[in-house]
Amino acid sequence: MRLPPFQRLIDNHAAELHRFLVASVGVVDAEDCLQDTFLSALRAYPRLRHGDNLRAWLYTIAQRKATDAVRAHQRHRATDLDGVAEDRLASPPHRSADDELWTSVRGLPAKQRAALVHRFVFDLAYRDVGERMGISEEAARQNVSAGLRRLRMEVDR
Repeated sequence: MRLPPFQRLIDNHAAELHRFLVASVGVVDAEDCLQDTFLSALRAYPRLRHGDNLRAWLYTIAQRKATDAVRAHQRHRATDLDGVAEDRLASPPHRSADDELWTSVRGLPAKQRAALVHRFVFDLAYRDVGERMGISEEAARQNVSAGLRRLRMEVDR
């Protein structure tokens, strides 16, 4: 099996992977996650045995990088800034009306988060969600449903 040149793979999927990562981890971390995704893919690319579904393979790597980024933010969250001079603090970034919702989405388990992003950000059918995630259509439906249930519980609190 001949794999396409790695640069063509990047050119074909970079924009959609970036959109996926923006929805998964936010604008600030998306670029770093995308670069990490491509570095990991580049390292593994020569060892691939087949290129049946390279898009799903890239999304799997991107999903794992997004999960790592979310976990890193949870571990390094600075909550106590008492005693820090006001002029030493950065001004808070502009927050949109959807920021709270996307923060909740980023708190979902990785598969649920990825399924929701594919379904509602990319407006994909469940069959396509499953294909991108490397799971069945039914598993994609279940992940979207479970993610929506968890989000509703968050919103209803």
